[in-house]
Amino acid sequence: MKLSFRWYGETDPIPLQYIRQIPGMHSVVSAVYDVKPGQVWPEESIAKLKALSEANGLVFDVVESIPVSEDIKLGTDKRDEHIEVYCENIRRCAKYGVKCVTYNFMPVFDWTRTQLDKMAPDGSTSLVMYWDQLKGLDPLKDDIHLPGWDASYTQDEVRSLIQAYGELGAEGLWKNIEIFLKRVIPVAEECGVVMAVHPDDPPYPIFGLPRVVTCEENLDRYLSIVDSPANSLCLCTGSLGCAKSNDIPAMVRKYAEKKRIGFMHMRNVLILPDGSFEEQGHQSFCGSLDMYEIVKALVDNDFDGWVRPDHGRMIWGETGKAGYGLYDRALGATYINGLFEACEKAKRGN
Repeated sequence: MKLSFRWYGETDPIPLQYIRQIPGMHSVVSAVYDVKPGQVWPEESIAKLKALSEANGLVFDVVESIPVSEDIKLGTDKRDEHIEVYCENIRRCAKYGVKCVTYNFMPVFDWTRTQLDKMAPDGSTSLVMYWDQLKGLDPLKDDIHLPGWDASYTQDEVRSLIQAYGELGAEGLWKNIEIFLKRVIPVAEECGVVMAVHPDDPPYPIFGLPRVVTCEENLDRYLSIVDSPANSLCLCTGSLGCAKSNDIPAMVRKYAEKKRIGFMHMRNVLILPDGSFEEQGHQSFCGSLDMYEIVKALVDNDFDGWVRPDHGRMIWGETGKAGYGLYDRALGATYINGLFEACEKAKRGN
């Protein structure tokens, strides 16, 4: 596997020289963040990410992400133009050495949480989603500003999008996914790029928005639309893992065996009795997921894709972008390294 770390570019408070000091670190996961969805990424921006990474002994070979515009997801009259732009962005990234592109098909919002700084008894803080904090909220009537929601949208734009997705429905979204994949995956194949779809987070409907990248049945459907290694998964253990119905070690084993995992996001979550969840430290004992069995499933199937420690807690007084501090993600990376070493040695019998 290739250990990686997400970096938000030169505005990220965590410098690349710190990231390179994490044992075993190989890849920088980043993107061009100042270009809107549906627009072409400047080559000089991609080239700069590559140069900065290499200057710090790292490789920029994973993009997270090239956003899929709402026009593509909804199938508006701008869809074809935006898909062409998307394909051009894949070509440009590949030109500068990118081998994996992560993206998602979540309507309106990439993820939903109700609090970003829930304090644990030990004084650390983390992201959580509590159902009781969502009760009674209606985005079609109320002004809602939940963590993770795109602040560039006005409340009227949010209402308009939610209404549009309500009319589209899940099957309409599937239709637009099919159109997207049949245009994009051949370009990725030509460029030697793996497209890795990130699951919905959380993997069930919020406020009636259709969400379809949620479970084994739907992952099978997604991968079958274009049956190609370039149509792959970004298997996020924390996103899929906050639904009790998803058996994450079994899912990892299945898709690793099929060689359809391009990228692993590894983190742990604690599922509460009512289905709410709290993000936790990466170790198995911290949450509801068996991280050892997840790594063992990867090693047993000779996984050689990218892995990154996903959302971490904020610990030791660190401040910054919630979930994306240095300290806890570095601890997570070290833990992941240890699991892989143990599983690989066990597999070899030494």
